[in-house]
Amino acid sequence: MRGRITVTGTRSYSRQHTGSPADEETTTSMPATLQEILLAPDAEPKVIDDCLALIQQQLSDMSGISGTAVKLAYKTVNTFMPGHVRFMVGSLLPDMVVKLQPYWADLNAAGGTEFGDYLSKRGDEVSEALLSVTDARAHASDRPVIIKAYNSVRGNAGKHIEAALPRVGDLVLKYAG
Repeated sequence: MRGRITVTGTRSYSRQHTGSPADEETTTSMPATLQEILLAPDAEPKVIDDCLALIQQQLSDMSGISGTAVKLAYKTVNTFMPGHVRFMVGSLLPDMVVKLQPYWADLNAAGGTEFGDYLSKRGDEVSEALLSVTDARAHASDRPVIIKAYNSVRGNAGKHIEAALPRVGDLVLKYAG
């Protein structure tokens, strides 16, 4: 038996069987990985822009003491380091995508279509997975202003990320759907 693999769009695997009386070609479609979808050279700059818009939407929805702390931290970073949020989104995106990939694969294996709902149902687990990326980055930082701003919002960060998961799912589906 000899195999031939062809790859297109969403990763299509095709195996041609030879040497048997029932030669046939079978095709199995597998969804592309989030890395292939979101980090493709033509998509990644748009994904970064959409992530920045998502951050703005989430900030505008926040209220109360913790919302004020997050808004203040965001303003502090933008005031002292213009462009830093964009830079950080771009540098964190690959690791965030890696953390989301198992959830994406599980959703697809189950035949699901609503990634935001899927993520929301696993809110605590997903938010901690994503926070592991930012925690590592904050731990490695040598910028006191950034570390202080991050530490001031880290305690409530999980609930803010959980609130954003439906929008995160929509963002992914914009490119994957």
